[in-house]
Amino acid sequence: MNNIYLQLWLTFMKIGAFTFGGGWAMISIIEREIVDNHKWIAKDEFLDLLAIAQAMPGILAVNISVVVGDRLRGVKGSIAAAVGTILPSFVIILAIAMFLTPDTIKNNDALSRIFKGIRPAVVALIIAPVITTARAAKIGWKTIIIPVAVALLIYSKLPVVSNPILYIIIGAVGGYIYYSHAVLKHRKEEDEK
Repeated sequence: MNNIYLQLWLTFMKIGAFTFGGGWAMISIIEREIVDNHKWIAKDEFLDLLAIAQAMPGILAVNISVVVGDRLRGVKGSIAAAVGTILPSFVIILAIAMFLTPDTIKNNDALSRIFKGIRPAVVALIIAPVITTARAAKIGWKTIIIPVAVALLIYSKLPVVSNPILYIIIGAVGGYIYYSHAVLKHRKEEDEK
C-alpha cells in the first residue's frame, strides 16, 4: 500500500477502534504501530513527539495522532491520522446513544460484567507506556524522586504547593538552566579539543 495518508488513517483507526482507556492506554499500541511495525519514526523521536502531544491542549490520543501525522506528511497527514483516531469512538458512542440508554447499560448484567472485566486491562494498558517511557527517558530510582515528590505535593491540597502550574514553570526554568549549562559545557569541551 503506497498511499501514506490511507496507511495513517487505517493505522490510527485500528488503534482508535480497539483500545479502551483513553490516550495513555493507546500510547504503547501507537508506539508499536508507528515505531516497530511501520518504522515511520525512531523511538527517540516518538518520545519527543509524545512530550509535545502532552503539552498540547486536548485529548492525548488525538494530539499524538496529529503530531505523528504532521511529522510524516504535514497538515494532510495530521488530518488523516486524527480522523482515523476519532472516527471509531464517534461511531461507537453514536451507536450506544441510539440504542442504549444509561438505565439499559446499568441494568444489563452482561454489559456491566464486560465493563468490569475491561477495567484491569485498561490499568495495564496505562501502566505499560508509563514504564517504557520512563525507561526510554532514563528515569531511574534516583530521578523518580522528582515526579513522586511533585505528585505528592499536588495531591496534598496545600494552598501554594498544590498548583500544578507552579511545577510546570519550575520544570521549564530548571530544564532551560540544565540544558543551557550542558550546552555550554559541551562547547567548552569542543573548544578545548
